[in-house]
Amino acid sequence: MTARLAIKLTPRAAADRIDGWDVDPDGRPVLKIRVRAQPVEGEANAALTAFLAKALSVPKRDVTLARGGQSRLKMIDIEGLSEGEVRDRLSPH
Repeated sequence: MTARLAIKLTPRAAADRIDGWDVDPDGRPVLKIRVRAQPVEGEANAALTAFLAKALSVPKRDVTLARGGQSRLKMIDIEGLSEGEVRDRLSPH
């Protein structure tokens, strides 16, 4: 099973953090994330996948960029988790 997650990424932030859930114009959930890395040579994308792997407690190899390498809106695939499990792990409890 593979979960696909829409991310709105903000690079050059003061700290790596999750800013919460939003909704795109089509009504789909989008997770807002900030990373300290620069959007240069894939640094912000690498920081995003590493940060998500840690937040979800999965290996880095299970978190991959599916779409949006040059865009702020990205699609991330998480191997081994359902979309519900991803939302549960990333939502505040």
